[in-house]
Amino acid sequence: MIHAASFVLLSFVLAVTVVAGGGQTARSLNISIVRNRSEGPAIMEREGLKARLAGQGCTIVSSTVVQLTPEEDRQYGAWNKTALESRHLGRLVGAASGADLTIGLLTNCSDLLGMLAGLQHPDPAAGSDRRPGAVGLAGVKPRRVGLVWIDAHADFNTPETTLSGMLGGMPVAIAAGMCLTRHRLITGLDPALPTRYIVMAGVRDVDPLEQELLDRSECQMLTVDDLRRRPEAVSRQIDRLAGLTDVIYVHIDMDVLDPAEVTGHPLTAPEGPTSVELAAALTAMFRNPTVAALGIASLPYGERDKGGLSLKAAYRLIDGAVSGVQARR
Repeated sequence: MIHAASFVLLSFVLAVTVVAGGGQTARSLNISIVRNRSEGPAIMEREGLKARLAGQGCTIVSSTVVQLTPEEDRQYGAWNKTALESRHLGRLVGAASGADLTIGLLTNCSDLLGMLAGLQHPDPAAGSDRRPGAVGLAGVKPRRVGLVWIDAHADFNTPETTLSGMLGGMPVAIAAGMCLTRHRLITGLDPALPTRYIVMAGVRDVDPLEQELLDRSECQMLTVDDLRRRPEAVSRQIDRLAGLTDVIYVHIDMDVLDPAEVTGHPLTAPEGPTSVELAAALTAMFRNPTVAALGIASLPYGERDKGGLSLKAAYRLIDGAVSGVQARR
């Protein structure tokens, strides 16, 4: 259920960003959309996202879809195919790095690696002004990427600790260089992220051995309560990451939300924030100019979202991020 106080808060944030400085309309935001080729991301884009963004004063400067080559499409191995898709996703993100905001519409959390790789290695032709890596004797230095991981689960397992055997329970550990090195290198994420560059938010369902790995890492945590009512805690972590890194990516698995908004998601966990509460937290995050990209993964759709409640929640989260970028002006 959406709390009235949270709704009022988000409505206020959205309203104040429409007008800037004495009634002057803010410059249009340049938005790039990148998406994987599965049905969930396609639904997010085609059911009204572009019109919604245009109504908020945004210009869609590019909208691109992951495409494997025929040879890649014939390759075997689900994990291998996932890595190849992430590699293409990363190239699209790298080419979009000059936009004010890049929005990733993602199949699942394994797409994390492509989003990070693209931000780490932007296309020089994209014209990004977010502290591009310095050119030295060894070439272009990769950008340092910070990660805000918003998920009911840490996805910090390795093949040695996993109980499920799911690749989808490992992407943060892979990104941190803790396992599956060849998989990470295929995606283009090199070097791996130091764990001090990672903030986990809303995580509340963690396997025992996974928790042990987290306890020995330098990952920082934001609780569900922080997301709901402590914008100063959220901003403090973003400021910390901005001091360490060149660019920050915010990743959301829809299962982080109150299960009432994602009833068709197979991995929900109780006591999640509402989409209105999380959208307000996203506004606080995206006020910082180092925060450059948002990813939305694992949207329930079709028969698993008959009333469109989850789709509306996803759009609400995107609204929150857009409001934060607009508030920078």
